[in-house]
Amino acid sequence: MSDRQELAPTGALSVETVTNVRHWNEHLFSFSITRPASFRFRSGEFVMLGLPDGQRPLLRAYSIASPAYAEEIEFLSIKVPDGPLTSRLQGIQVGDSMFLGRKPTGTLVADALVPGRRLYLFATGTGLAPFLSLIRDPDIYDRFEQIIVVHSVRRVSDLAYHDVLQGQLAEDPLVDEQAKLQLRYIPTVTREPFHTQARIGTLIDDGTLFAPPVTGPGQFDPAEDRIMLCGSMAMIREQAATLDTLGFVEGSNATPGHYVIERAFVG
Repeated sequence: MSDRQELAPTGALSVETVTNVRHWNEHLFSFSITRPASFRFRSGEFVMLGLPDGQRPLLRAYSIASPAYAEEIEFLSIKVPDGPLTSRLQGIQVGDSMFLGRKPTGTLVADALVPGRRLYLFATGTGLAPFLSLIRDPDIYDRFEQIIVVHSVRRVSDLAYHDVLQGQLAEDPLVDEQAKLQLRYIPTVTREPFHTQARIGTLIDDGTLFAPPVTGPGQFDPAEDRIMLCGSMAMIREQAATLDTLGFVEGSNATPGHYVIERAFVG
């Protein structure tokens, strides 16, 4: 932001400092902010984030992209030219201040799933954020034998974190060895030439999703597979309906199940 403004914390909000900003393309960026010593969250949760807007802060829910142990808090965001918050947020610079909610929450967490062998993480666009948190947390590799991340975007440049994921988190000392053995990353692009050009539903239907090194019966199995969905409502509704017909049960923090979506973001 061009004009830096002094912000005051409130009972529900702390004031944090921007520590890093990365613009992936003209409508996608990520950034990190300082983490209060008292801020605790589970990998996969979201939190309210915002900027001042007259007498009241302008807030929006953002999934946390960093794992629960990280010293800073990372986010992934789209740029919306006429968006009340994102039109301003995309202009933040290192050293700027912003509001952070004190109470993270969410259902895209391992605790909302019953134990299983394989964990499928289906994301479109910035829906990748909570899964970046989960796959950088050593705990998830202890819970599941395989983690399969599917990230569907429109353009190649929208594949944020592609190189990091393609390298199976090779430079992350806490999970690199586990990720090398257990993590599979499937990027797919729907509107530009790419080695994988298909919607998530197509990857499921044609068997691409279940090809080696993924182990299993070549289709979803409620006895062994657990699934998280985050991104476009069309994708979530389509896949949730399919899972329901296969005998999967949606989970929550109160009652863990076979698959979860983030209800806070779904109308």
